[in-house]
Amino acid sequence: MALDFNPFDEATRRNPYPLYARARREEPVLVHENFPVVSVFRYADCQAILKDPATWSNDFRMLPGLEPLSNLPPSMIAVDPPVHTRLRGLVSQAFTPRMIRQLEPRIEAIARALVDAAVARGAVDLIEALTYPLPVTVIAEMIGVPTEDRAQLKEWSDALVERLGVILLVPPTPERVARQMRLVEEMRAYFVPLAERRRAEPREDLLSGLVAAELEGSRLSYEEMLEMLILLLVAGNETTTTLIGNAVLTLLEHPEALALLRARPDLVPSAIEEVLRFSSPVQMDPRRATRPVVLEGHELAANQIVLCWLGSANRDEAVFDRAERFDPTRPDNRHLAFGFGPHYCIGASLATLEARVALRLLLARTRSFRRADDAPLPIHPSIVFNAVMRLPLVLEPAG
Repeated sequence: MALDFNPFDEATRRNPYPLYARARREEPVLVHENFPVVSVFRYADCQAILKDPATWSNDFRMLPGLEPLSNLPPSMIAVDPPVHTRLRGLVSQAFTPRMIRQLEPRIEAIARALVDAAVARGAVDLIEALTYPLPVTVIAEMIGVPTEDRAQLKEWSDALVERLGVILLVPPTPERVARQMRLVEEMRAYFVPLAERRRAEPREDLLSGLVAAELEGSRLSYEEMLEMLILLLVAGNETTTTLIGNAVLTLLEHPEALALLRARPDLVPSAIEEVLRFSSPVQMDPRRATRPVVLEGHELAANQIVLCWLGSANRDEAVFDRAERFDPTRPDNRHLAFGFGPHYCIGASLATLEARVALRLLLARTRSFRRADDAPLPIHPSIVFNAVMRLPLVLEPAG
């Protein structure tokens, strides 16, 4: 029987791993019959594609139906070197391991307040209580967004990623494109006066740094700065929210690992890396062929869209010993959860730090936590994300 892999199928989205394993064995490069894309499932192929921007572009603005979006200034995530290199260099200093370490006390304080409040309530939706407010508060503080505006920014962010990835498989309707344009324009309109205030009165935040870079002329245009702010806001909360939620869910599904972490909290950092591999928040990373190319015997034309299934690559038996086993002690964890190559997630250090702090505090402040019920959890509407939208838990305080 031919492999039937439908990324929109809910059962597949809830547990894609058996199909991933079969695809790695039988159809490592799958030319879909019903979608204009090619799926790639093996680690080596995904890694090779992601590290070769000359052959595999991250710019999709020429796709049919997206012409209006091509009039917007390009986002850093949607351009290739050397433009991408220049834009990334302007924000990379804010995300170096040294800079992220300096944020740890503040991240710890925010997480502690959220965890303590959740434990005091006893029964909470962990997404609402911890996994959403922690990263959105951190990235908003880094950028310099006023506290009272964060709920609105989260609403914009959620709307922007709600159907992320769909346009690669199904041409967007004019209404959908118009809605995306409105969202981007609303966010840009919000950031314009905020940037002007930083121009007049700089602060110690990322927004002031981007304004300063814009003032230097050729390094960063005003339009590029606005696109950068939107990208950082969206990317700064979505993946981390999912990572923390997936960590808790994975531990609940593996009680022996949860018991190990309670006894050995020093293993939390490696456990987070294993969650990234085993339950990757981002399941798929797309690229566009810049020229005709042969991939595992398949002749692909220029502009062919290829989907690198990171969730499959991270369980590739050729790379990971006992790949289907969740092992918080796994050494040399070379997962691709944050991508690979020039587009490797610039916020990887921040996301893992936030997840480590949140999980460590949740373990320390509770004797136990469990699902409030066994009802199916609502999943993220985007095929890109392996995420639940709600996670009702019962928390029993420690001591």
